[in-house]
Amino acid sequence: MIRNDWTMAEARSIHALPFPDLLHRAQTIHRAHFDPTAIETASLLSIKTGGCPEDCGYCSQSAHHQTGVKATKLMGTDEVLAAARRAKAAGAQRFCMGAAWRSPKARDMDQLCTMVTGVAALGLETCMTLGMLSPEQVARLKEAGLDFYNHNIDTSPEYYAQIATTRTMEDRLDTVAAVRAGGIKVCCGGILGMGETEEDRISMLVTLATLPTHPDSVPVNLWNEIEGTPVQDRARPVDPFALVRIVSLARILMPASVLRLSAGRTEMSDELQALCFLAGANSIFVGDQLLTTDNPAAWKDADLMARLGMHPAPAKPASAPLAAE
Repeated sequence: MIRNDWTMAEARSIHALPFPDLLHRAQTIHRAHFDPTAIETASLLSIKTGGCPEDCGYCSQSAHHQTGVKATKLMGTDEVLAAARRAKAAGAQRFCMGAAWRSPKARDMDQLCTMVTGVAALGLETCMTLGMLSPEQVARLKEAGLDFYNHNIDTSPEYYAQIATTRTMEDRLDTVAAVRAGGIKVCCGGILGMGETEEDRISMLVTLATLPTHPDSVPVNLWNEIEGTPVQDRARPVDPFALVRIVSLARILMPASVLRLSAGRTEMSDELQALCFLAGANSIFVGDQLLTTDNPAAWKDADLMARLGMHPAPAKPASAPLAAE
C-alpha cells in the first residue's frame, strides 16, 4: 500500500527494527513492486560546470567556495548528444544532464530543449537538473520531451539552514511541486554524511514520503570529501549499516519509487552495495564520472552484477505523458 501520511514516530520505529527484521520487511516490499534482480542504469553529464551562485555547503561547483572547479559555459548540443550516444553504448538507460545554475536563464531554454529532444530521439530516458524552475520553464521542458527532473532536498527541513542559505527548503519543494504539476516525473533525494544526525536522515525521508505523490526516483548520495567546502569540516563517514538502514527505510516508506545509489559508491565495498540492493536499492549511475566526482569503472559494476546474478532492468516502453495535476 502506498501511503503519504507517515509520521516521524512510525519512521523511527521502523528504522530501529532489528537488522534482520528491517531487511526482511524492506525486501518483501521491494519484491512486491520490482524484480529484485534488476538494476536500472543511468548516466550523468555536467553540461555546465561551476560558477553556481548558490552557497550549498557540500558543493564543489559553488562560486562561494574555493574548490578548484573552473566555471564553464553551457556545452554545445552536438557534444551533449555525442556523450549520450556513448552512454547508451555503455549500457545506460537514462541520460541525466546537470547544469550548475540557481535556475536556467531564458536565453538557454531553446538549447536545453533541443538537447532533451535529441537525447530522447536516441531512445534514452531524459533527465535534467538545472536548479529552480518556473511553471513556464517546466512546460517548455515537458513539451521538448523531458521524462524526469532532479531536484534534491539534500537533507532534513531542520538541518537545511546549516547546508544552504541562498535558498530554502520551501524553495526546493516549490520546484518539485511545479515539476510534478507540469507532468514531468520527479527525481528527488538527499545526501548522507554532512554532519547531520540520524534524526535528520529519517526526517528527510519522511519529508519525501509525505509529499502528495512520492518521487518517482530517490537518489541516496554519500557526501564525497571536497576540500574547500564548508561541509568538509563537519562531515563524518556514514556507518555502512546506517546506510543500509536508510535505504531500507526509504524502500518501506516509498514502495514504488526507484532508489538509486548515487554519489559515494567508490567508497562502498561490494558487500555494502549488495546489502543496499537487498534493502531495496535498484538503480545506479554508470560511467567513470558523475558531475565532478568519481564513479566506479564500468567493468567493476559489470563484474559486481555478474557475481550477484543481477542484470540491468529492461528498457521501459514509451509511456503516455503524465497528466498535469
